[in-house]
Amino acid sequence: MTLISNRDYFFCEYCGTFHFPAESSEGVRILEGKPDGVECPVCKQPLLRVTIDQYPGWQCEKCRGILTAQSWFGEIVKYRRAQASGPWERPEPLRREELDRRVRCPNCGRVMETHPYYGPGNVVIDTCGDCQIIWLDHGELREVINAPGRDWT
Repeated sequence: MTLISNRDYFFCEYCGTFHFPAESSEGVRILEGKPDGVECPVCKQPLLRVTIDQYPGWQCEKCRGILTAQSWFGEIVKYRRAQASGPWERPEPLRREELDRRVRCPNCGRVMETHPYYGPGNVVIDTCGDCQIIWLDHGELREVINAPGRDWT
């Protein structure tokens, strides 16, 4: 099967069929198996290649964390918040102990910066300024999308 990546589906040239991977509540579609060399910064499992609303990324099959480019993260948040139709969810208080966590960038191996996300929602995110990537633990994207507050333009 051939991945049609900008459309998030597969096409089989042999039989002419299509395969549309299921999408999670966070907009994640698993596209391929475990790529070489990209490990989860939390549990060290190989990451799966995914798209998040058609933006490329990776997801850990074990802890379900998401890795993506910082620039794509902004686009994902803007798109998902514009699509949100339900009532806002009251964010949980920021868990300060999460600021003490140290995870290594799966790309360069340096310790990622751990800090509060300064947009809607009370989540702690991990970023690598050198590689321009962001790590989100499972559920953090949903908290950002469903949090009350002003959208950034």
